[in-house]
Amino acid sequence: MRHLQIAGCGTAMVTPFNNDFTVDYNSYRNLVKRQIDAGIHFLVPLGTTAETPCLETEEKIRLLEITKEECGSKFPIIVGAGSNCTKHVLENIKLLEKYGADAFLIVTPYYNKPTQIGLYNHFKEIALSTDKPIIIYNVPGRTGVNLSAETSLKLAEIENIAGIKEASSNYAQICEIIRNCPERFSVLSGNDDETLSLMASGAKGVISVASNIAPEIVVSMVEKIMSGDMAAARALHYKLLPLFKNCFIESNPIPVKAALNILGLSHNILRPPLCAGTQNTVKIMKETLSAYEKL
Repeated sequence: MRHLQIAGCGTAMVTPFNNDFTVDYNSYRNLVKRQIDAGIHFLVPLGTTAETPCLETEEKIRLLEITKEECGSKFPIIVGAGSNCTKHVLENIKLLEKYGADAFLIVTPYYNKPTQIGLYNHFKEIALSTDKPIIIYNVPGRTGVNLSAETSLKLAEIENIAGIKEASSNYAQICEIIRNCPERFSVLSGNDDETLSLMASGAKGVISVASNIAPEIVVSMVEKIMSGDMAAARALHYKLLPLFKNCFIESNPIPVKAALNILGLSHNILRPPLCAGTQNTVKIMKETLSAYEKL
């Protein structure tokens, strides 16, 4: 059983597409290199931000292969493999674990709204199926179900459940997990705008959307928090706050892809049922990016 403690800033990678909706692997490779150059602490390919439900099996494998080719053993690669069917998660893990995954990010089952007992059994069965570390992802706003602090802490007792990405925005719930979880267990912010407050309360890092756009600045903020320089971290937090907010003015990753297109890093193409942002979204992201030229 491999132990792996995740800490710092990790980027939930986007998947760039060409105008014909095929995966733009060259742009993806360049985005990975950009993250490495920015000093990112770990990467998260094939998550929600990657539009993974709309990716084919061969595409998932190639994206993971490219991530591994560029990252090597520099830092962990945490691979999204969630589904609302336990059997499908087990199949995803079996497929992807041989292509460079150091750990798996598993979202709570969406739409079918399992009970807390069902959630516990789901994650326990997944953890027992692999020797890779498992990071739970709790995001009730997208799944329709919340993993309670009690269930999270019970799951934290399982040896290879290594942490949780918490995006419930329930500060009391998240603090309850931080206060009572094992030291080896990593609580990670799932919302960029909550990183400062959660890390100040004992969370070990963030899985960031905004770091797709401004990796150096987000990494710097996280490293300031980790080093205890809270005054500098707060200053960066407030400078980044408009970016954190505007990354979600439409469904993720619509605003992020608009920003990456403005920066000349990828096409502003999403796979249906997602579509490119409105003209207002593009305008807001242009204004937001313009502000960061001064940082």
